[in-house]
Amino acid sequence: MKWKKIVALGCVIAMATASVTGCGTTKEENTTTEQGEKEESTVTVKVTAVDGDTITASVGEITQQEAPSGEAPSGEAPEKPDGDNATSGDSTNGEAPSGEAPEKPDGDNATGGDSTNGEAPSGEAPEKPDGDNATGGDSTNGEAPSGEAPEKPDGEAPQGIGGSTFTAGDESITFTLTDDTAITVEYLQGSDDGTADDIAVGSVLEVTLDADNQAETVVVKNLNAGGGFGGSDEVTNGTAANTIDEDSEISEESYTSNGDDENALRVDGATVTLDGITVDKTGGESSNTENGDFYGQNAGLLALNGAQVTISNANINTSAQNGNAVFSYGEGTVVNISDSTIRTTENNSGGIQTTGGGTTNATNLDVETQGNSAAAIRSDRGGGTVNVEGGSYVTNGNGSPAIYCTADINVSDATLTANASEGVVVEGKNTVALKNCDVTGDMDNTYNGDSDENIHCIMIYQSMSGDAAVGEASFSADGGSITAKTGDMFYITNTDCTIDLKDVALTLANDTLLRIEGNSSSRGWGTEGANGGDVVMTAESQTMSGNILVDSISSLNLTMKSGTNYTGAINPDGAEGTVDVTLDKDSTWTLTGDSYITSFDGDTSCINTNGYHLYVNGSHWYYKKCKKEKFYLTIRKII
Repeated sequence: MKWKKIVALGCVIAMATASVTGCGTTKEENTTTEQGEKEESTVTVKVTAVDGDTITASVGEITQQEAPSGEAPSGEAPEKPDGDNATSGDSTNGEAPSGEAPEKPDGDNATGGDSTNGEAPSGEAPEKPDGDNATGGDSTNGEAPSGEAPEKPDGEAPQGIGGSTFTAGDESITFTLTDDTAITVEYLQGSDDGTADDIAVGSVLEVTLDADNQAETVVVKNLNAGGGFGGSDEVTNGTAANTIDEDSEISEESYTSNGDDENALRVDGATVTLDGITVDKTGGESSNTENGDFYGQNAGLLALNGAQVTISNANINTSAQNGNAVFSYGEGTVVNISDSTIRTTENNSGGIQTTGGGTTNATNLDVETQGNSAAAIRSDRGGGTVNVEGGSYVTNGNGSPAIYCTADINVSDATLTANASEGVVVEGKNTVALKNCDVTGDMDNTYNGDSDENIHCIMIYQSMSGDAAVGEASFSADGGSITAKTGDMFYITNTDCTIDLKDVALTLANDTLLRIEGNSSSRGWGTEGANGGDVVMTAESQTMSGNILVDSISSLNLTMKSGTNYTGAINPDGAEGTVDVTLDKDSTWTLTGDSYITSFDGDTSCINTNGYHLYVNGSHWYYKKCKKEKFYLTIRKII
C-alpha cells in the first residue's frame, strides 16, 4: 500500500500516550500531528464496487517496471563557446574556419526549443552495448552508414523501454462522493472535468480523502497510458438489443438501444448485407471502459465471431460512453461499410473501431466524433487491418486524433481533421500509410497541462499499456498535405520507427519539423533517461523545412533523395544523439543554423551553408574539387 501524505510526519509515532524523542515533547503534540495527518490524504485505488455515491476499492500503487539499460552513442559532443555567433568564419564557400568547434553554452538544452516542453533528461544517458548503433553504420567516426539500417528482431523492445502497472495491496477502503468532489478524467493527451458516471468497476483512481472518508478530489487515471487495466481478463462483449446470427439481406430497418453494456445491433458469425439501416444507441451506461474499448461492449453496431458484414447508406448515431459506432472485433471478422454517416457524442466513442485482429474496409464515410478518446478511425488492443478510401473524418475532443493506430491502417483520398488533438497517433509495432490525404492536427492540451509533455501533429510512440506490440512503427505519406496548427510536426518517443514522406505539402505551426527525444515517464512511456526514439526517415521528392532535434538518447538515419529540398538545421544547439545523413546529387540542404550530425554521405555541393556551420562528428566539413569536377566530402580533424 502506498499513501501520499499531504501532512508529513517527522517520525513514526510509537505510542500515543508517550512523548517521542526527536519528534515532539508531549502527548498533546503527537495527538495533534496524528489528527492532522488524518485530515487529508491521497491514495491510489482500483474500484471493485459502485453503489450510487459510495465507492469500494482496493488500495495499491502504480509501479513502473525496470527497463534494460542502453548505451548512448560514444564520443563527446562538440561544445559552443560563449558568445559564438552562427555566421562566424568563412562558411559560405565551404571552407572550414580554423580553430576548434564551438562549445555549447552552459545550460543549453538539446533541442533548442522550450525546455519545459520536452527537455531531454538531465545527466548522462545510459550507454548502448558496444558496437550497437541505431543506423547500423560506423556513426561514431564520421563515416556514412552503408546500406539501410538493420531491422530489429520482431518483438524486440527499443533500448531501455519499461512499463507500469497497478498493483493491489491487502487493504480495501470505502469512500463517498459528494456534490463538492472535483472529478478529473485523464485521456491519451489531456484531461477534462468528469462526473461520477466516469467511475466504474475496474477504474484506477487517485483520490484525496478528508477525515470523514469523503472524496475531495478524484482523478480517473488513463489506463491506456502505461498503467494497469481494468478490463476483464476474458472477452466481455456485453449484451445486444438486436442480434443477427443467420445469413441475411436487410434493408431500411432501424435498431435502437439505451441499455447498459448493450449494443443496438450485433452481427454474430453471419454473412449479412445491410442497406439503408439506422442504428441509434441513445444511452446506457458502460460498466467498464476497457471492455468497451477492447471488445465492443456498449457499441452501436458490433460484428464478431467471424461475421462478414456489408453496410451501405446507413445512419449510425451513438450518445453513450463506449458508444463506438461500428466495431469490428476478432480474427476473421470483416466489416465493409460505404456511403454512410456516423456521429458519436460521448467519450471513448470512435467512428469505426477495429480490435482483436478484425478487419474494417470503409469507403466514402462521413464521420464526426465529439467526445474525448474518440478517434474517428480507431483501433485498440489486438489491432487488425483497416482500409479507408475517401470520406471525411473529423474529431473534436481531447485525445481524439483523426487516426489512432494499433493496427495496420491504410487511408487514401480522405480528409482527416482533429480539432483538439493530434492528427495521427501510431502506437507500437503498427502502421499508418496515407495516400493523397489531407491531415490537420490542432492539439490544444497535454496530460493535465503538464509542460513536460509535447504538443505536436503526428505522434509515434509506445505507451507500454499492452495494447500494441513492442517493435518498429511505420508512418508514410505520399501526396496530399499535413497541416500542424499547433506544436511540432512530428514527435517520436519511446519507440523505433520509420517515416517515409513523398511529395507531401507540409505546413508547420512552429520551427520544428521533427523532434525525437525521451519523455519524463510520467505517463509510463518507458523509463526516463532511456526512452528516446530511433528513427529511419526517408524523404523522396519532398520539400520540407524546420529544425530536426535529436536528443542524447535517440538517433536518426535521414535519407533525402530524388529532388528533395530541405531548409533547416539539425540539432542547432550542439551534438546530442546519433544523426546520420545521406543526401543524393539531386537533392539540396540549405542550413538555417549551425548543424551537428554524426556522419554524412553524399554530394556536398548540394549543401548551402547559408552562412552557418555544419559539424560532422565534431569537425567542420569542407569540400575540394577533383579533376572530374565532382565534389567529395573531406573531414579535417580540428586541432
